[in-house]
Amino acid sequence: MIAGELKYGAQEISEFDVEKDLEIWPNKHDKNYVIKVTLPEFMALCPRSGYPDFATIYIEYIPDKFVVELKAIKLYINSFMTRNISHEDSANEIYDVIEAKIKPKWLKVVADFNPRGNVHTVIEIDSDKLIIPQGQASRS
Repeated sequence: MIAGELKYGAQEISEFDVEKDLEIWPNKHDKNYVIKVTLPEFMALCPRSGYPDFATIYIEYIPDKFVVELKAIKLYINSFMTRNISHEDSANEIYDVIEAKIKPKWLKVVADFNPRGNVHTVIEIDSDKLIIPQGQASRS
């Protein structure tokens, strides 16, 4: 390996494009079932200090027509590693991306951040608990 070259994993993460690389597959099953994915190695950089923030991301959903391919969701989550983004923004982006890509019947994302500076943050977004402000379209 030449100095300065990225190893294949780092290159795959750095080149990840959520629009083209978050692979989805057809859901072959008509019944309702829950898919639970735990991603215990989430990392992003604090937008204010640049310090790393670590979290476990929990994704649960009832698929409709599509499911998310697991390696693709892992790469997407790993793509946050070099981004300066808040706890709230990262959790909301993960929810919004999955919701837009697969349009599940139900979706819940929990971002459980490790304590830093004596503060422990948990962000939970559950499609059953969302209240759509008047004038905005509801989920279809």
